Amino acid sequence: MEDKGTETGVAAMAACYQRFDPAAYLQYNYTPPRADFERKDSIVPWKLACLHRAFTEGDVSGELLVDIGSGPTLYQVLSGCEVFNQVLLTDFLEVNRQELRHWLQDEGGCSLDWTPYLQHVCKLEGRRPSAWTEKAAKLRQVITDILPIDVHRPQPLDSDVLPSDGADCLVSCFCLESVSPDLPAFTRALGHIGRLLRPGGHLLLIGALGESYYFGGPGVKIPVVPLNEAQVCASLSESGYTLIRLEVYTLPQDMRVGVDDVSGVFFVKARKD
Repeated sequence: MEDKGTETGVAAMAACYQRFDPAAYLQYNYTPPRADFERKDSIVPWKLACLHRAFTEGDVSGELLVDIGSGPTLYQVLSGCEVFNQVLLTDFLEVNRQELRHWLQDEGGCSLDWTPYLQHVCKLEGRRPSAWTEKAAKLRQVITDILPIDVHRPQPLDSDVLPSDGADCLVSCFCLESVSPDLPAFTRALGHIGRLLRPGGHLLLIGALGESYYFGGPGVKIPVVPLNEAQVCASLSESGYTLIRLEVYTLPQDMRVGVDDVSGVFFVKARKD
């Protein structure tokens, strides 16, 4: 049973997010230099390359991919939409779900132009950059819903949302460490989302290393659980996953732009026991 301190910590984290600004967050993290597609050492191309490799190695397959804590971003499913026939996006915040709906409904009003991301992933797939329009259409076709989620609940999604045996794959980027008050809560959240995944299904996890805060908008300083590689591996093992691969990216000095104190990023490919 969670103690009162943990409940208070989770509630405090939820309160932090009430002032989250999707447009500012996207500007801070998903424009150059962090999203510079001409640079091999830029953080966003590194993340896209990790995801592309994981989704195309042949062992990640099935019908349903669930993105845990999508935030206002789409990059994390640009490779997966070519592998899975159904993609569910999820987020705790309505403002983020609304940002995603703007893109999905192709109605304008998006805070970021995802075209360079679509073009870059097309290149990773050996396609013409001009094929981005086909990829955008495919993504809109396979996204079946954008749902509320709470990773601190033992059942993070409503019980009737998924097939009885669970999703075939989960992807989650910069979510769990950013919404948890401490390492035990991060580990519990990993276990909670694992209940959404079928046995033998895959988890693709991207997160921050050594980060204690980030800005979710002007003056909106959000605490983060500062993780190291050993803690990530231990939490995965404790939560019922077998690690397949861990990769680490170290931020160059010019990527440290003052919107957080992150020192690196990890990518995990794991399988549910």
